[in-house]
Amino acid sequence: MEEILEFGIKREGEERRDGGCSVVFDPQTQKYAVYRNLKNGVLGLFGGGFDEGEDEETGVLRELVEESGLVDYLHIEKVDKVLTHYFNSNKQVPRVAYATCLLVILNSQKTQQTKLEEHENFELEWHTNEEILTSWMSRNHNKDYDHWVYLMNKAVKRAKELGHDKTSIVENID
Repeated sequence: MEEILEFGIKREGEERRDGGCSVVFDPQTQKYAVYRNLKNGVLGLFGGGFDEGEDEETGVLRELVEESGLVDYLHIEKVDKVLTHYFNSNKQVPRVAYATCLLVILNSQKTQQTKLEEHENFELEWHTNEEILTSWMSRNHNKDYDHWVYLMNKAVKRAKELGHDKTSIVENID
């Protein structure tokens, strides 16, 4: 049986919403795709809740296309699945979720039109993993980003092992 790590702080009244996220890497620019939330400036991984009957990979990739528009993938693999407690700042609710993370290596930055939900005010940006982690750690006093930090580090390590990421510094996560 697979061990599932748990992250974050349990909160009163948590809403359960299982889903996933993607760590997206462009080997040509050596940068990672994230969104900037235009309401609060936070960087985030593309992701969200799964639809009824949707498998993990389909759900994560659907959310990636809807939120970023990115559609041209070279490689996709599961990084991990975690249990996380966090405050969803977009919907203003405490959440608990099983979250599956995929590493997505791009073939190109080709995009299609995004399909953002009403509460999503996102803009696609490209950053190094160090910039992303620094941004999250500066806002992590409530442990809302612990799962993303873990998943990002694990995905970057894998992107390096695969030979795509040639520039990132990876923290030891074992």
